[in-house]
Amino acid sequence: MAERPCTLALWAELYAARPPYPAARPLPCRIDLQWFAAEDEGRTEEPTETKIRKAREEEGRVAKSQDLVGAIGLLIPALAILFLAPYLLRNCVEMVRFYFLRAAELDPGRDGGIVFGVFLSYFARLALPLLGIALAASLFSNIIQVGFVFTTKPLGFKFERVIPNLGAYFRKTLFSANSLFNFFKSIFKMAAVGGVAFFLIRSDIEKLANLQTAELYLSVTTVASLAVRLLIFTALLLLLLSIPDYMFQRAQFRESLKMSRQEVIEERKQDEGDPRIKQRLRRRMQELLAVKIREELPKADVVITNPTHFAVALQYNRSLEGPRVLVKGEDELALRIRRLAIELEVPVVENKPLARALYTEVEIGDYVPVKYWAVVAEILKRVKTIDEYRRLAGL
Repeated sequence: MAERPCTLALWAELYAARPPYPAARPLPCRIDLQWFAAEDEGRTEEPTETKIRKAREEEGRVAKSQDLVGAIGLLIPALAILFLAPYLLRNCVEMVRFYFLRAAELDPGRDGGIVFGVFLSYFARLALPLLGIALAASLFSNIIQVGFVFTTKPLGFKFERVIPNLGAYFRKTLFSANSLFNFFKSIFKMAAVGGVAFFLIRSDIEKLANLQTAELYLSVTTVASLAVRLLIFTALLLLLLSIPDYMFQRAQFRESLKMSRQEVIEERKQDEGDPRIKQRLRRRMQELLAVKIREELPKADVVITNPTHFAVALQYNRSLEGPRVLVKGEDELALRIRRLAIELEVPVVENKPLARALYTEVEIGDYVPVKYWAVVAEILKRVKTIDEYRRLAGL
């Protein structure tokens, strides 16, 4: 058999005749990429005040930094320990003296109630002041951030907490800006606190090394002083680091409340009413006003204008207690009243201050206040004079 040259056509023929590759089998454990889809896809609008208020009052969601709470909760008790140190030391000494002096007199089986009662008394003296200060510091750190908020809704049962959305869970805990920020923040805090502890201990390393030959009181005060300084400097450092965390939490809070365009429209409908319904009601109101104007305007004796912004039609005869407002209007409605008055040959008089005052202060069907009677009487007199001239002239 003659040998065929290795050409491009030969390679194509061999490729077409190759045995098919086995079909790819699905993996037994496959993670759906939809788990990692954006939960807030399409939420591009800034949250409205209504959305923020509902999140605060109904759901108890607020922008708060736990680092700030922890820093203040550490700093204020540490300062309290510093200022209460003589009081705490005095009570500790009294407690130790009490038990040592009566160690041979008290029987734990017979006098157990006395021993326990004395212990509770000293424990209350030592712990309650610090616990009260720590509680006040915790409340203060929360109130300065979010004010006073109390709601029980976050304690309610939610089924999604029992069977969470794994995609949302992984996205929030592993693949979110919040998780990355918390990760690097934790590393930086550990490094910073470790550095503070290192430099403080290093500055007193000679004193600590000589404590083995020092008196008990000097040893206790030296270690206590170092511990309090370490607490205060650490709390100040954490307080400084909590400022960017608070700003970040506020930004994340607003990001979590972002709304879609449809949500903004729906909320506006709830707050202000459906625009289509409002437009329909406005159109119907204009139709009713037009009918009322056409019915009432022929009874008017004069129409006072601004000249284009306001128009007020007045009626007066001896059977009335005073001049009465029949119809009034602003802008487009004022122009309609003026045109119809000219069509019906009702006198139109321009008086800007009076037109604005009557439109603002007097409702349709009410009488003109007495303070405007002189001006209105002058206008009606002028209109009557003009009508008399026209009648005599045969116009």
